[in-house]
Amino acid sequence: MICFANDWLSEPKAAEVVMLVHTELKPIVLGPRLWISCLIVVFGSFVQKACLADESSHAVHRDLVYTKLPQRELKLDLVVPQSKTKPPLVVWIHGGGWRNGSRKNPRLDAVTQHGFALASISYRFSKEAIFPAQIHDCKAAIRWLRANADRYGVDADWIAVAGSSAGGHLALLLGTSGDVDELEGEIGGNLRQSSRVQAVIDFFGPSDFVLRGKTQPERAYTDLSGSYALLGGQNGTVPEQMERLASPISYVSSDDPPLLILHGTNDKTVLMDQSERMVQAYEKERLSVELMEVAGAGHGGVRFFQGKLMEKVIGFLLEHRPER
Repeated sequence: MICFANDWLSEPKAAEVVMLVHTELKPIVLGPRLWISCLIVVFGSFVQKACLADESSHAVHRDLVYTKLPQRELKLDLVVPQSKTKPPLVVWIHGGGWRNGSRKNPRLDAVTQHGFALASISYRFSKEAIFPAQIHDCKAAIRWLRANADRYGVDADWIAVAGSSAGGHLALLLGTSGDVDELEGEIGGNLRQSSRVQAVIDFFGPSDFVLRGKTQPERAYTDLSGSYALLGGQNGTVPEQMERLASPISYVSSDDPPLLILHGTNDKTVLMDQSERMVQAYEKERLSVELMEVAGAGHGGVRFFQGKLMEKVIGFLLEHRPER
């Protein structure tokens, strides 16, 4: 706003503005530059108060360590609305091909305006450790959040998890692999806590690496895709055992949580057949699932996180959260 106003100030104006100053009880003639400067000060004060009000309505906890590894600490950020007693929790998992990305600036921050707390978690990248390290980290974060729910004032009995691309894959895997010992891990402790989640939102994440090897071998078996390193690929091959181990589709069962999938029809990075595969498996088990095909969208972009699509996400969360 200030830069925009400065553009105005750079152009001389012939007109003058008359403003009544109540303390003087007489009109004072202001030139256009001084008038706009007054507006900037008033508007800036308003914005500052609005921002302070917004900050005061949320408790923001940054860089919470949920486990310490020899290589580094794994952290999460947590935002808790103060207008609601113990809000239910949404956990965001960032994308980046399992080889980069950041938990900062989670794409679902809008959920905190609708009565949900939001956690955004970090996890190890494939250059640090191959699969199943990443899902071990995610499950450790879920257990930590449950163990510390009272401390931070959230309801962690019900947890929804969401993620995009690589994060979508990990969100799907959290949803389908409850009680799968091989994927639980022991890092971070809190092993008496459950790592199960109660709802899943997947933004264009892969679900079946065996299928991907057939439909996208140029990506699945080369460094074009981060999954090649994730699954320990070498010399243009990936062990099928690893593909099945890391595929959320391998674990779909009748007790899995409701699922919402959003996927672009023009996605060439993760093909639509990955999401269609999950829908088929969920429908076979008579589970709650919906696939939103976003016409013309590619792999990602702000379009997925605004407007009608974000309304759909919020509606899904409101539909499935526990009654108060």
